[in-house]
This record gives sequence, structure tokens and C-alpha cells, in this order.
Amino acid sequence: MSFDTLLVANRGEIARRIIRSAHDMGIRCVAVYVDADADAPFVGDADEAVRLEDGGYLDGDAILAAARETGTGAIHPGYGFLSENAGFAARVQDAGIAWIGPSPEAITQMGDKIAAKALAEKAQVPTLPGSEDTGAANEVGFPLLVKAAAGGGGKGMRVVTAPADLDEAVAAAKREALGGFGDDRVFLERYVSRARHIEIQILGDAHGNLVHLGERECSIQRRHQKIIEESPSPRVDAKLRERMGDAALRLARELGYQSAGTVEFLFDDDSGEFFFLEVNTRLQVEHPVTEMVTGIDLVREQLRIAAGETLGYAQDDIRFRGAAVEARLYAEDPTNDFLPATGTLAAFSPAASPAVRWDSGVAQGSVIGTDFDPMLAKVIAHASTRAEAAGRLALALARTHLGGVVTNRDFLVATLRAPEFLDGDTTTDFIDRVKPARALVPDEAERLRLARLAALWLQGIHRRDAPVLATVPSGWRNARLPDQKQVFLHGDDEIAVAYRALRDGRFRFPDGGTARIHAWHDDGIDIEIAGRRLQARITHSQDRVIVQGAAGDVVFSVQPRFKIPGSDDSAGGFVARMPGKVIDLRVGVGDAVQAGDTLIVIEAMKMEHPMRATEDGVVREVRVAVGEQVESGTLLLVVEPTAGEGTAEDQKE
Repeated sequence: MSFDTLLVANRGEIARRIIRSAHDMGIRCVAVYVDADADAPFVGDADEAVRLEDGGYLDGDAILAAARETGTGAIHPGYGFLSENAGFAARVQDAGIAWIGPSPEAITQMGDKIAAKALAEKAQVPTLPGSEDTGAANEVGFPLLVKAAAGGGGKGMRVVTAPADLDEAVAAAKREALGGFGDDRVFLERYVSRARHIEIQILGDAHGNLVHLGERECSIQRRHQKIIEESPSPRVDAKLRERMGDAALRLARELGYQSAGTVEFLFDDDSGEFFFLEVNTRLQVEHPVTEMVTGIDLVREQLRIAAGETLGYAQDDIRFRGAAVEARLYAEDPTNDFLPATGTLAAFSPAASPAVRWDSGVAQGSVIGTDFDPMLAKVIAHASTRAEAAGRLALALARTHLGGVVTNRDFLVATLRAPEFLDGDTTTDFIDRVKPARALVPDEAERLRLARLAALWLQGIHRRDAPVLATVPSGWRNARLPDQKQVFLHGDDEIAVAYRALRDGRFRFPDGGTARIHAWHDDGIDIEIAGRRLQARITHSQDRVIVQGAAGDVVFSVQPRFKIPGSDDSAGGFVARMPGKVIDLRVGVGDAVQAGDTLIVIEAMKMEHPMRATEDGVVREVRVAVGEQVESGTLLLVVEPTAGEGTAEDQKE
């Protein structure tokens, strides 16, 4: 190895992932961090950490200064941030530091999707019909995609189904692309409605050796961003794998590609054709599924290649074993159009079994804000069959104790257990077509059982914290008095739990049911209720009690005695559904609006979220201005309906 110190120019789970492989290879690791990440786990994983100032993870000057200060021999950019910045890669190499990635020239060629498409055509790789001219929509045909020429991750991308929507889609995509990548160029491309997103992992060294490591399918997406990935694809057979792999390698040879990369294809599920999309000149978020089916550590290979070593194996040496499925666990609300969520991760205890791989950048107590992508962890299961891998992953997610921040965990479990998923019917329209449950909704009996469990656990907390008479049995009294009572809220429903302690140590409920506590802990309880025994982890945070049930966590809150003044929603109010910044305000007081009109646009996590009128009306109040930062729940404006009775609802995209 030509370097013994590696600086990781990234954060979160990918920084931890890189550090883990580097340490296994005997390489010392340096982290960089911003103030918002001062207590993040990746900082503690590194051997040394350097604080970044205002420019943060995009400040190439500060990162190079940190590398020089710490004697760094190589820089790994992870993904996102500076990972596909050819200028920064060149500066790293000019400084005599090894760049863990492909050449700046390859990054430049593939960073421009228009140039990448031209190179793919030269390499005789099939491409989709499209145009750089946004006025050529009719020639491309509807439906079509407006796509950013630079970047990825769903930013700067809009589906357009009718000519009337094109101008607004182009304008929004340009703004988003400029904000996300510093480049507002967009182009048009034919939209395939029943498609799969299939990508080929490639590896190349400095000696001309190139291999592919099979395919990953990443078709299940929301907001054009992946949430479940797997390898192999249930739709790809050996012949198709060979054809797609050969196409990816032809393009890689045109590039003279070195390091790890991914050639992405769109697969038409009806015709069986595949078309080039782009090349990601970096490590992909979903790389673990490839590692698990091939046994090849991609970070290790990147480091070896950067050190000038040969791959040491040929295409025929690659072996594929079993199936792997990855789920991206996000702080987001599936019931609110998958919009990002914020808060403190009060509970985060991954299940001890079944055995799965957790690539996580957070820990219990982590604060989830708006500064960065809201992904909490990648969870990956490997098994001999696809069905077993999916079942193992679903159970591991369901058994994880998780709360304090709204997440997509229950939606992921529902997706993994959907018959359509298990049948391999996983085209890009999966979420809209299959409609997996977006939240866990326990039935009335289960909800009551868990509420009773929570109430009896809380009485243990009260006894533990009692300043006096802590040894007196719960509910002890020297007169006949009413049962003890604990009132919870679950959603909008009130649940009152009354109980009385019996002399034999049991508890009795008004309906005659009983409970016996076998063991009580600060973070859980072993309890038998009506003959059913459950060992549940429990977290008490502020006024919330997070209870781990058989199907997942259920959150109860103690009902407040008094309603906070001014908490009623304003009629016709448009309320921010996430923290963000007002970037466009298209109406003023007195303006008439029609159903479907875009009234205001919020930017959060570098994505635009327009809010539209659901009915005709007149704007009566505007409470925010362009450039203003707003919190979730902030009243933005009020529209009074002009036809019939009723109020405007929170708007959906």
C-alpha cells in the first residue's frame, strides 16, 4: 500500500463504512466534520478529526488543508459532496495525494449527462430518445422527463405528461439543478412508464483490467430516489446479465475507467429492452448488496486500485452467491408524501436477530436536522434465496426499537412483505401501483394491550422515582378508592387505562382481564396480559412512550390536561409540512386562485416542494416572505374558498 493515512471527505454512514474497511487494511483514518456533526459517530470512529469552517463538506480548500496538516496520503470522497467534482479530484492529485476514484477526465465526461449519452452511443450502448432542446418536447414525445445535465439523486428531475406542464417543470428543474449542482442545464428524455432501474457495478485498475460484478435492481423509488435495492434482479437472467455487463464494459473501456463505478440502465419491462441512463463515477449508496453476493469489498478494491495494485482476478473468476436486499431507513413521513422529518432519535436499538448488516451514521440521541440528507441507515440482508433475504430484512426492521423521529420503517416492512414484491413485480411505479401501507396501524385489541403494557411500565417508573414510600406496593391504599388511571393519546384517539394492584402481585383491569409483570427494567418490561406474554423494549422521551410491539413500535403520548391557546388550525390555512426555506411566493393578499395553482414553494433537503390550491378561492393572509426559514407546522398563508363550504387542506405535490 502506497499510503498509510486516509482522509475521508464525507460524513455519516458512508464515512463510517470507509473507515471500517481502511482500518481492516491497517490504514489510519482522518475525519472532517462540521459543528452539526460534532457528536456524530463517524467522528469518534476516526483516529483523528479536523473541524471544518463555513464551507463545510464542499470546502475543497479546507479539506486539502486538513489533509496536509494530518499527513494524509489519500482522500476518499465517499458519495455526494465532492465525490464527482473533477476540479477537486485534480487538485488532490496535483497536491501529491492519492484520489480514491476515477480520473478527473472520466468524472468530467460522465458528469455531463449529455456528453455521457454521446459517449454511450459511440460505444454502441442503447440510449433513450431525447433532446437538449427543451422546445423539442413534441419530437421526444409525452410523457417525458426533464433531467438535470449534471448531478443525480432525483434532483432537477420532473415527469411531464402534458405540454401545458412543460414550462413550469423546466423552470423548477433548472432552479433545483442550479441549487444542487451549480449547473442549471436540463434536457428532455423519453419517459418509460413501466420500467426497472438496473445498474451494473464495474471495477477497473490502472493496468487495463476491467470487470463487472453483476447487476443491482433499484426500481422501488419515491420522489425519483431509491429506497430498496437488491442483487441479483428478479428480472435479469444469465443472458441478459451478460449483455448488460458487456455494454457497461464497452463504455468503461471508452473511458479508460479506473476505480469503482456504476453504469445505470433503464429496462423496459414490457419490451425487454435496456437503455443507458448515466455513469456514476463513485461508490453507490447501494453498493453493499453487490458486496454480499460477490464477497468483494468495494472500498478495499478502491483503495488497492488507487495504490496502483492490479485487480488480481478476471471476469470468469467472479462468483455470485444467493441474494441480497437493502432498505434505506429515512427520517421521513410516508403518510405526508415522504417529506423529511426532524427531531431527536430517542430510541435506536437495532434488532439482535435476525443477523443483518447495519450501515448507520446515527445513534440513540442523534439530532436529525435539515442540514443533510435524512437517511439514518442502510440495512442489508443476505440469504440463499431472495424470499428469505426479504423476510429476514423485514423482520430485522420490525424488531428494531425506533422512535423520536418519524421514519419510513413501517412502510419498508410493508413493501418487503407485499406479495407483488415477493413475486419480483418491482417496476418503478411499484409504490403508486401496489400502495404498501405507509404506517403501522395496530388494531384496537393490540393498541389496548400495548397501552396497558405502557401504563404498567410507567407505574414502575413512578415507583422508582418516588421520593418517599418507594417500597410500598403500587396502588396501595388504606381505603376503598378508584382504580389507578393513565390516559394516553394515540394519534387523535384517547385511550384510558384503569388498573388495580392485587395482593398476589397481579394487576386487574375493569373488564376483568389481568396482567402479571415477570420483570421490569428501565428500558423495558416482561409482562403477561390475558395469557399472552411479551418482552417489550420501551423508551420514555418527554411526553411520549415508545413501545415495541410484535409488529413494530407504537407511540403513545400522555394527554395534556389543558389545550395550548392558539393551537387551533386556521380555516383555509396552508401549513409547512417540513422545515425549509420559502423560495417562491406567487400570490399576495386579495389574489384569486384556482384549483391546481402553485401558491408557494418550499425548499428542503435541496429539493423543491410546491404547494397547490385544491379549490378556487381568494388569498386572505400571507404570513411569510421569500427567503424566510420556516419550521414544520408554520402557517404560511390562508385561502378563503369562493365556491361552497369547506376549507383548503394541506397541499400535495
